[in-house]
Amino acid sequence: MTARVRKAVFPAAGLGTRFLPATKAQPKEMLPLVDKPIIQYGVEEAAASGAEHIIIVTGRGKNAIEDHFDINIELESFLEARGKHELVREIRAISDAIQVAYVRQGEPLGLGHAVLVARDLVGEEPFAVILADDVYDADPPALKQMIDVFHAVDGPVLAIERVPMPQVSSYGVIAGEPLGNGVHRITDLVEKPAREEAPSDLAIIGRYVLTPDIFGELEATTHDRTGEIQLTNGLRRLLKSRPLYGVEVKGTRHDTGNKLGFLRAVVHFALRRTDLAEPFRAYLRTVDR
Repeated sequence: MTARVRKAVFPAAGLGTRFLPATKAQPKEMLPLVDKPIIQYGVEEAAASGAEHIIIVTGRGKNAIEDHFDINIELESFLEARGKHELVREIRAISDAIQVAYVRQGEPLGLGHAVLVARDLVGEEPFAVILADDVYDADPPALKQMIDVFHAVDGPVLAIERVPMPQVSSYGVIAGEPLGNGVHRITDLVEKPAREEAPSDLAIIGRYVLTPDIFGELEATTHDRTGEIQLTNGLRRLLKSRPLYGVEVKGTRHDTGNKLGFLRAVVHFALRRTDLAEPFRAYLRTVDR
C-alpha cells in the first residue's frame, strides 16, 4: 500500500527580484492576494490535501514567513478584547491545522538544491513540493488531485499544463504517453528547452509528489551552466530507475511570480469573495480600457 503524503516542502529562499522594490525588505511569498499572503494559499491547499507537516526552505530576509505562521498572543489578545472573535479564529485556523518547520538554503543554488536541503526533515517517506508562486483555484485542491493519482500509479507525479509553444523555454517540459483522464506516463524531461527542441507543449507546473529516492539522484546531479541543481535534471535521472507520471490538474492556475500574473490573481480571488465581488465588479466596469 502506498504511504500517505504527510509532508509538503515549500522552497521560499528566492530573492524576488521581479517585484523590486516591493521585495527589498519583505519576502515575495508574503505579497498579499486580497488579504492573504501568496504562500498561505499553497499552505492551505496542502493542509486541505492531507499534508499536516509543512517544511519551508528559507534564506536571509525571510523572517516574516516564520512570524506569519507562528501564534501571535499579543495580537490575539488585542482582538479578543475588542470582540473580534471571528478574526481571531481566522488567523488561528491555519496555525492550528499544520505543523511548520524551517530549514535554511544558504545559497540560491536552484530548486533541486532547495529540495535536497529538506532531506533530513522529510525522511524516508513520500512528500509534496509546492512552489508558492503557482496559485491554484481548484476543487478538489490541485495537490489532492495529484495525490489521488500518486496512489493510483504508485509513483512520483508532476503537475503539468499545456502552454503556448513560445513559452516552453520558461519551464521544464515533458515527453509522455497519455494514459487517459489527463494522466501521462513520462518518457523524458527537459529543463527550459529552446522552442524548437521542446519535446511537447506540456510544461511542469509548480507541484510535485515525490518519493525519497529523489534525494540520492539530486545528490548525483551535476550543476547546470548557471551553477544550479535543477529538480528536472534529478527527475530525469530518477526516470531511468522508475516510472514517472504527469497529471493535467483541473482548475485555474495563476503564476504570481510575474507582475501581470499577480494582478490577474488579485482580480480573480477578489471576485471570488462574497464581500467584495459585487462592488469590485462594479468598479471594474468603470475602468477606462
